[in-house]
Amino acid sequence: MTDKPTVLFVCVHNAGRSQMAAGYLRHLGGDSVEVLSAGSAPKDQINPVAVEAMAEEGIDIAGQEPKVLTTDAVRVSDAVITMGCGDACPIFPGKRYEDWELEDPAGQGIEAVRPIRDEIRGRVEALLADLVPEAGAA
Repeated sequence: MTDKPTVLFVCVHNAGRSQMAAGYLRHLGGDSVEVLSAGSAPKDQINPVAVEAMAEEGIDIAGQEPKVLTTDAVRVSDAVITMGCGDACPIFPGKRYEDWELEDPAGQGIEAVRPIRDEIRGRVEALLADLVPEAGAA
């Protein structure tokens, strides 16, 4: 791993879970980590309820766009966090892989998305503390 780890969050549509996780890691990790997100079958826009849920936390993800998962994105990442994309994610030796089982916020209202958002925050905080201990303690 480099001095500045790169984390790739992957879900199917890159419109909800992976975008919220990326938003938290950018917010909490600052300059101590590079953050990427992608989807195996990306939508054309981010889930507006995910945008709303993150805005409640003071994090703006409205300017992000869903991106297609590429082999290069996995290759440059130190940690690859998948969220329901199954076997669509390429595997490279020496990478850290985690699969976070999280409910998909697609088609759900804000009341249902808040607990998903909160679970993502807890997992991102733990990941950050493990990858960049000094950032996680900040």
